[in-house]
Amino acid sequence: MTSALNLGAALPEIFLAVAGMALLMYGVFRKGDTTTSVGWMTVIAFIVAAIFVVTGETNQLVFGGSFITDSFSAFAKVLILAGGAFTLIMALQWLKAEKIARFEFCIIMLFATTGMLMMASANDLISFYLGLELQSLSAYVIAAFNRDNLRSTEAGLKYFVLGAVASGLLLYGMSMLYGFTGTTTFAGIAEVIGAGHAGTGVLVGLVFILAGLSFKVSAAPFHMWTPDVYEGAPTPVTAFFAIAPKVAALALMARVLMGPFYEMADQWQQVVWLVAALSMFIGGFAAITQTNIKRLMAYSSIGHVGYALIGLAVADEQGVRGMLIYLAIYLFMNVGTFAVILSMRFKGRATEQISDLSGLSKTHPVMALWLAIFMFSMAGIPPLAGFFGKLYVFLAAVQAELYGLAVIGVLTSVVAAFYYLRIIKVMYFDEPVEAFDRPSRATSAILGICGLFVTLFIVYPAPILAAASAAAASLFQMPG
Repeated sequence: MTSALNLGAALPEIFLAVAGMALLMYGVFRKGDTTTSVGWMTVIAFIVAAIFVVTGETNQLVFGGSFITDSFSAFAKVLILAGGAFTLIMALQWLKAEKIARFEFCIIMLFATTGMLMMASANDLISFYLGLELQSLSAYVIAAFNRDNLRSTEAGLKYFVLGAVASGLLLYGMSMLYGFTGTTTFAGIAEVIGAGHAGTGVLVGLVFILAGLSFKVSAAPFHMWTPDVYEGAPTPVTAFFAIAPKVAALALMARVLMGPFYEMADQWQQVVWLVAALSMFIGGFAAITQTNIKRLMAYSSIGHVGYALIGLAVADEQGVRGMLIYLAIYLFMNVGTFAVILSMRFKGRATEQISDLSGLSKTHPVMALWLAIFMFSMAGIPPLAGFFGKLYVFLAAVQAELYGLAVIGVLTSVVAAFYYLRIIKVMYFDEPVEAFDRPSRATSAILGICGLFVTLFIVYPAPILAAASAAAASLFQMPG
């Protein structure tokens, strides 16, 4: 159904924007430390927004065709909101322990998440850019949130400078598209391309947009900011960056490529193929020498983006379905892993070295077990969820006869297994160091939820598979 103005279609985004402004006023005028209360109210706002997403109408095209709601956007939004809620819950205790707890952190995360929801529903170059920049500007601030820490301010500055370059690339690509097609709407661009009027300028514009989006998902060769920003930013921020923005940017990339540019698939497929292959290669090999677990997770995330991009390179419904299944599983694996990383504290002092996990199986056996499960899952060991995530994207690649990409994926998975298994070796075979402090109840609960999901996914995968199938199918249907 098409409507010029239907506020109900954008209810989750409107609700979060209003909630953000209300919580900002609450935090400013309420005396004392309001970080915990604002944090939990933000989590509740995420849950309410997720309910609005799930119960809202789909197949809506509103605001002059610039905003779309369908099963695809709903799937991505639920993942984004889940990632935001999980990381914020884990962040509250960590920020308090580091003595940098300020209620503004929760507000900025809320606005970043609002931008990501807009990205998932963008159906026009202008709404695309508005959502992306709302998310990006918020991300620059929280990367440098620990302003008294040199590494954190450096991370924020690097992210801002390189992010500005990526935004410039995006804007230049958009201006090329508008100049050569005369429209900013995805439907209008698709019409021009379908009529055979797309010249070289349209292709050049698309390449610039792909470069900018590849930066946002930290895909190679636009990954250079990722290790430094992940290491320098506060650990809860690193967890947030590794999860929600990647889901939003990959969803937006899928919307752009499978929508207005689907007729040009034979041309952009080569670019996505190369970016996916490079990401898997760099993610597999560069992490081998890392000693800091946050840097290792940065390279790991680059590799995982490469696997997800295989689904886009396939350029059909099966490929998108595989990508969405992979992102859902990736969210739980990463949240669980960062729950352990956030629990790496000695007498109140946070630590980030892999060697500090030595003998964890003896000092914290349950935590070591969960982390081992997450590492096995990320390596793609059956019957854990990570194996099925890779299986679906590899099967889609094989069906589309992209054999080379599937082979690269399998080989780089073997290489990446080395550094995942090394962490398990350190936990179970090295002599224990000083025991970590007891993690908070909320972090332990999230660790258990993610661990059970990863372990028991094989028992009942139907809800994720069915939702991903419906989401992928809706991406290839024109709303009417």
